[in-house]
Amino acid sequence: MDRDARINPYLAGNFAPIRSEDDFQLEVTGEMPAGLRGALYRTGPNPQFEPRDPNHHWFSGDGMVHGFFVENGAVSYRNRYVRTPRWEVENKAGKSLFGSFGNPMTTDPEVFGQDSGVANTNIVWHGGRLLALEEAHQPFGLDPKTLAPLGYQDFGGKVTAHPKEDPQTHDLVFFGYADSPMPFSANVSYGVMGADGTLKRRDTFEAPYCSMIHDFMVTKGHVLFPVLPLTGSMERAMGGKPAFAWEPEKPALVGVMARDAAVETIRWFQTDACYVFHVMNAWDEDGKIVADVMKYAVAPLFPLADGSRGQQAGAYLVRWTFDLNDASDAIKEEPLDDLAGEFPRFDERFSFKANRHGWFASQTVNPGDIRTNGLSHIDLTTGKRSDWVSGEGDAVSEPVFVPRTADAPEGDGWILAVQYLATENRSDMVVFDAQAMAAGPIGRAKMPRRLPFGFHGNWAGG
Repeated sequence: MDRDARINPYLAGNFAPIRSEDDFQLEVTGEMPAGLRGALYRTGPNPQFEPRDPNHHWFSGDGMVHGFFVENGAVSYRNRYVRTPRWEVENKAGKSLFGSFGNPMTTDPEVFGQDSGVANTNIVWHGGRLLALEEAHQPFGLDPKTLAPLGYQDFGGKVTAHPKEDPQTHDLVFFGYADSPMPFSANVSYGVMGADGTLKRRDTFEAPYCSMIHDFMVTKGHVLFPVLPLTGSMERAMGGKPAFAWEPEKPALVGVMARDAAVETIRWFQTDACYVFHVMNAWDEDGKIVADVMKYAVAPLFPLADGSRGQQAGAYLVRWTFDLNDASDAIKEEPLDDLAGEFPRFDERFSFKANRHGWFASQTVNPGDIRTNGLSHIDLTTGKRSDWVSGEGDAVSEPVFVPRTADAPEGDGWILAVQYLATENRSDMVVFDAQAMAAGPIGRAKMPRRLPFGFHGNWAGG
């Protein structure tokens, strides 16, 4: 075990990178449904070399994409590094050159000003393109079968990791934060990309401060930008303090704008200090906007501005309501569930509508630890929740919903995830009946090795 792995949790256990690029035919046990045809793509950070930053952060490792290809009950697997310009430069040098988040204090001077994108956070299918995404760069294209690099795709500038596809127009609605040549600026961009690859809109506005805006909300008529007090600061970074830090004294804001309006019309709503990494869904309802989000009382994984460790807290599913007809800027909040978790998902055919069914990766032990050990289904009409919990020490990824057929009722289909089996130190792709989560997996594709903890995945149908 190397020196950093002893002191940095993001380089140890199942956070530790794997350095092989493999092609496996996986053993299948149980049922791999005949109607399941396509690919589950997942991505996450996987440093190709020992990081040079002694405070290496999980979020800053090179992207590695994992593809599970399902057809006729059989499953094959392929993983490849995302060969971004940064990956190519470091691979040629044979060592790490960039600091976490491109921090100049921990970056080799020979690569100052060069592209530091890692494409490690999300992977989406849009308009016939497979796109690897992260916070501060353009989407990086991959061949959907071989995962070979196709280079950056032009979205007019930076794009963050959670665009939303309009289920009617198939436009991809996206945003980017810190969108200027100067790192940690307060500039936020908003854009729309057509399914044909035509950039329909891109505008920029200045937020109240630089916030790590990981996800946002989109409805049929509106777009909402959360500016919450997990802040970025070049001054801090240059002073040897954390580039991103939790500053709860700053206001927690959400900017609301009609999708066809100018950015100058944004209206700011306010709530108590909190952080949201992920949104389940949002919709318009009788002059209001409703959004279901996983809310932390304290931002996880990041220190306070002075570098000291802050409190840890779990995320819980809550409903935010924005009353556009009320002069108040207050966000109404209603708790929806009492189990800590992350990575909320739903049947995305029902985007921008009030959905009944949702799923999330749950934490039945150690709320506040980003690792999740179960999967839960919640019926948002009845409030009833159904849970499945993995074994001790195991971990489970984000649940991805796949409809049984294109016109199946909402929530009728399967949930796909990756389960890390601690006692065997390896991983399986697991398949559940989406309406019977407590019954456990109906099928498994068994990997001969582990798949490191990652972030997001999506399904592309065959």
